[in-house]
Amino acid sequence: MTKIKAIRGMNDILPDQTPVWQYLEATIKRVVSAYGYSEIRMPIVEQTDLFKRSIGEVTDIVEKEMYTFDDRNGESLTLRPEGTACCVRAGEEHGLLYNQTQRFWYQGPMFRYEKPQKGRYRQFHQVGVEAFGMAGPDVDAELILLTAALWRELGMSDAVTLQLNSLGSNQARAEYRDALVAYLKEHFDQLDEDSQRRLESNPLRVLDSKNEATRVVLEKAPILTDYLDEESANDFRQLCEMLDAAGVHYEVNPYLVRGLDYYCKTVFEWVTEELGAQGTVCAGGRYDGLVQQLGGKPTTAVGFAMGIERLILLLETLGLVPESARQTFDLYLAAEHKGIQSDVVLLAEQLRAAVPGLRVRVHCAGLKNIATKARQTGAQAIVLVKKTEDGGLKGSLWCHDETEYDLQPEPLAERLRMLFDN
Repeated sequence: MTKIKAIRGMNDILPDQTPVWQYLEATIKRVVSAYGYSEIRMPIVEQTDLFKRSIGEVTDIVEKEMYTFDDRNGESLTLRPEGTACCVRAGEEHGLLYNQTQRFWYQGPMFRYEKPQKGRYRQFHQVGVEAFGMAGPDVDAELILLTAALWRELGMSDAVTLQLNSLGSNQARAEYRDALVAYLKEHFDQLDEDSQRRLESNPLRVLDSKNEATRVVLEKAPILTDYLDEESANDFRQLCEMLDAAGVHYEVNPYLVRGLDYYCKTVFEWVTEELGAQGTVCAGGRYDGLVQQLGGKPTTAVGFAMGIERLILLLETLGLVPESARQTFDLYLAAEHKGIQSDVVLLAEQLRAAVPGLRVRVHCAGLKNIATKARQTGAQAIVLVKKTEDGGLKGSLWCHDETEYDLQPEPLAERLRMLFDN
C-alpha cells in the first residue's frame, strides 16, 4: 500500500525544530506586548469575497495562488492567504474599529499555491501587527521601532536593512499611475512578459520587477515621490525625522510599492542579503481605505507581517539560535535496573511539583543504552536511580560531575533548583 505523504509545500515541524519556533514566537510575543498590542485570533477559512475585495481581483494572489473551494452549501470559501483582511473583518464584525483606537497582533498559518522553495511554502506561518484609528505618522514610526526592537532582541540588527517609501493618497497614486503607464507603453517591447501583463491590470507592480531589461527601463521612469500630495509628503517627512531621532537607519526606495492593492501612504520592508532571493523578512504599511472598502466606516490603519519560516532561516544562517532554544528537557530520569520503574515515575512527579517549570522526561523504554538515549534528548542533567543494599534508593546526578544523592525529593529538588536557577 502506498504511504500517504504531506502535501507538497506544506511541511511538518518536527520535535527537534519546535524549540526554535517556540523561542522566536516567545520573543515576538514579549516585544509586541511591551508595545501594548493585544492578541487576536481569527479562523483560517474566510469567505472568498473578503480577499477579492481587499487584495484585488487582478493580483497574483487572487488570480493564481488562493486555495479556494465550495463548501457543501455552495458557498465559496478560501484558506486565508494573508491576515490583514481577516483582522479587519473581525474588528468590524465585533464593533472594535469605528471611532476607536486598537492595537492587535496575531500569528498562525497562511496558504498560497505557488512553487515551493526554501523560505517560501504553500502553508507558511506569519505574525501580523495592526493598528487602527490613528492617522499620524507617529504610529507608523512606532511599528517600525517595534520591529527594530525585535531585531535587537534576536541579535540580527546588522543583518537587516529598512527600506521606506510613500505611495501617497489614492488621487496622487492615480495620477502617478497614468504617468507610469504612458511611459511604459513607449517601452512596451523592452518589458518582460509579466510586466507587459501587469501594465493594464496593476502597473505599479512593474516597479517590483527583478527582470534586468525591465529594470533598465525603470531607471528613467517617473518617480512616485514626485507625485505625492502635500499631506502624504509631510507625513513621510515626519516619519523620517522620528526614525532619525531614534537612530534607526533606513533607505528611501522609490520603487517599493508592496504587492497588495489596499496600501497607501507609508510602506516599508526589512530586507536582508543573507537569504538570496527571499530577502524580505518583514513588510507592511498604511491601508487607510481598507475598512471602508470592506463595508465599515472610514478608519485609518497601518500594520505589517513577518514570515516565521524566513526568520528562523535567517537566525540559523547567522548562527543566532541560542543553545537554550535547542534544549527540550532539563532532566532525564531513569532506573538502572528492573523493579524500581514505579519509584522513578513517582519521583518525577514529586520533582515537577517541587521545582515549577522543570522539564523532566522519564525513561520508559527498557534498560539498554540509557545514557546514550538520555544524551540524545539534549537534557542538561541525567539522574540514574538504583536500589541500595538496604532496599533504599540512590541516584547519580550526571551534569558537570557524578555524585551520589539520597533520593529524598527535597534534597534533590534543592540541588536541581541550584542547577537550573529556577
